[in-house]
Amino acid sequence: MKTLTTLFVLLISSFAFAQEEQGVTITVVFDNLLNDQGKVSAALYDEATFMKAAPLDSVEGKPENKTLTLILEDVTPGEYGIITLHDFNENGRMDFEPTGMPKEPYGTSGNVLAMGPPNFADAKFTVGTEDLTLHIKM
Repeated sequence: MKTLTTLFVLLISSFAFAQEEQGVTITVVFDNLLNDQGKVSAALYDEATFMKAAPLDSVEGKPENKTLTLILEDVTPGEYGIITLHDFNENGRMDFEPTGMPKEPYGTSGNVLAMGPPNFADAKFTVGTEDLTLHIKM
């Protein structure tokens, strides 16, 4: 009987820990893309990595009818920013005009389209315990 009780307690505690490890789902929606060319990507950053290092997570997809929905899963609570790119030619990077202006649309989770590169303060949002949906304009 002790063995059965111990096994039951271990099973219940492992289930509880497994649920604690699951994070939040962030749904990123693009409603008005310019076209259906190439791929659209969304990259998740924290303040330490924003525009400085590889993203914590990223997803991409092919738009249809100038719309796309991307899903980032198991995001732990904290403050994050998302940078998006509509990579028309699918070369995996943003292309620039000779003047330095971007040739391809990009956006951030804060929907601030300022002159110059995006910054974390404008893109920042908080992840708590509830799933989120973000509509990002490019």
